[in-house]
Amino acid sequence: MGGLKKKKLWGSVSLVLALSLALAGCSGDNEKATTKDGKEVLNISAFIGTPNQAPAKDNRIYKKIQDELGVNLEMEFLVGDLQQKLGVMIAGGDFPDLITADTKLVSAGAVIPLEDLIEEHAPNLKKHFGKDWNRMKDSSDGHIYWLPNYGVYTGEFISNYYSGPAFWIQKSILKDAGYPTPKTLDDFTKLVRDYAAKNPTIDGQPTIGFTTLASDWRTFPLLNPPEHLTGHPNDGGVVVDDSGVATVFADKDISKRYYKELNNLYNEGLLDKEAFVQNYDQYLAKISSGRVLSMFDQHWNFQAGEDPLVAQGKIGQTYVGFPLVYDTSITDHYLDRPVINLNNGFGISKDAEDPVALIKFLDKLMDEKYQKLLSWGEEGVDYQVNEEGRFYRTPEQRTEQDDPAWRLVNKAEGFYAAAPKLEGTFEDGNAIGAINQPEEFYDNLKPEDKELLDAYGFKTWSDFFSPAPENPVYYPAWQVDLKEGSDAAVANKQMTDTSLKFLPKAIMSKPNEFDNIWTEYVDAYKKIDVKSYEDRINDQLKWRIENWSVK
Repeated sequence: MGGLKKKKLWGSVSLVLALSLALAGCSGDNEKATTKDGKEVLNISAFIGTPNQAPAKDNRIYKKIQDELGVNLEMEFLVGDLQQKLGVMIAGGDFPDLITADTKLVSAGAVIPLEDLIEEHAPNLKKHFGKDWNRMKDSSDGHIYWLPNYGVYTGEFISNYYSGPAFWIQKSILKDAGYPTPKTLDDFTKLVRDYAAKNPTIDGQPTIGFTTLASDWRTFPLLNPPEHLTGHPNDGGVVVDDSGVATVFADKDISKRYYKELNNLYNEGLLDKEAFVQNYDQYLAKISSGRVLSMFDQHWNFQAGEDPLVAQGKIGQTYVGFPLVYDTSITDHYLDRPVINLNNGFGISKDAEDPVALIKFLDKLMDEKYQKLLSWGEEGVDYQVNEEGRFYRTPEQRTEQDDPAWRLVNKAEGFYAAAPKLEGTFEDGNAIGAINQPEEFYDNLKPEDKELLDAYGFKTWSDFFSPAPENPVYYPAWQVDLKEGSDAAVANKQMTDTSLKFLPKAIMSKPNEFDNIWTEYVDAYKKIDVKSYEDRINDQLKWRIENWSVK
């Protein structure tokens, strides 16, 4: 297939829109997409910065929407490095109509302000983002450039499924050990060591005790654990104290303690020797092999690696997340309350010929009718409705949903994940998405999962974590825009590069060499203008407290 091509927008979108999926370059330029009543559709190009597998051309959900709406989406998904891809776009000055969020696109003038378009043409989006309107504004110019794809809830917030950061361990290990509850890093690694000793191979391949990832922008599996182990929530590269002051932790002793433990695992042959050179696809493939016993990650980041295991019925080789801390005097803070996913989602590029049509299209998809279609599917096909009006799935429908190949034909996951969406509950009280429907969540569990949760006396995966406290006004710090080219952004890149240079070297060193390499790492950090990074973070946290607090 060819690369993403810009297509002419055929006038403003009407109230009766259509959507069909056409991957870039898959159809001839002379072919004109039409709705079922023969009307020519609106063509929208979109770049989505995640490496999704392309949906089938005859995808049922896109076809269903095509029969009712007037838009043809030409989507390109990420292949390779995201920053490199965006850099090529910026250098070439050619952008698709909709583009995945990245703050460097604002600095490059690649995307347009959205607030006036939303105010004038998108009542559903304005209602959806209403309480977060000020949060969405860029702190330097007051404009809104992105339509966040997650974190805005309506109705009731339900947390059955846990998709955030944790230390993940295979369910088979827990069963083998009698369903213990590891609280500390030491507890966790002992479980891994004991199981690996008894199972040197899994499915004919060498067992990997622990792996990690530091590829492209996905460096958080390697860099973030120390903040969580010390009882801090996910603020990215900083920990924030009770007074709201952020400090870099990568070169501090709280980090050294964690990486020394990885050094121990490496020297015992339990740490994945390819961890620091593998890319994201290789990481997922390794997880899907079923031989990785544990890792630190966010579940949304590795779930695609679990999907094949679920499809094969290898439930024991999927994972449970635990909120580990260094010692039991520390209260875990992994689980947090919903927060709008700033600087994520879609923006509209400067090259879009009809921004009004684009915003109207996205606004139309916010209607509950289409949100139900995108999250649950088609009534009677993907789910049923009982006499009380509650949505549920039959065992056969649940089995279908577990099959990645089936989903490529029957779900619109790639676009839905990137687009603004309703979360929480619909007006009729049903949860938005089957996984959040309490009765459907438990009924949909595999027997092995029910056995495990029953052993712990739990009903959901979130029950393993301490309840989420109220989010501080400023939270999370990782959403602060460092501004492309600023001293803070330069320092951030230098810090990341330094960590990716020295941490693998330290972790893979002989035990008696670790301290010396760690000293080299700390000395290298001292040469970076870390203060400019911390100052930018703290200035923005202060600004948020002053501007986002309820008056």
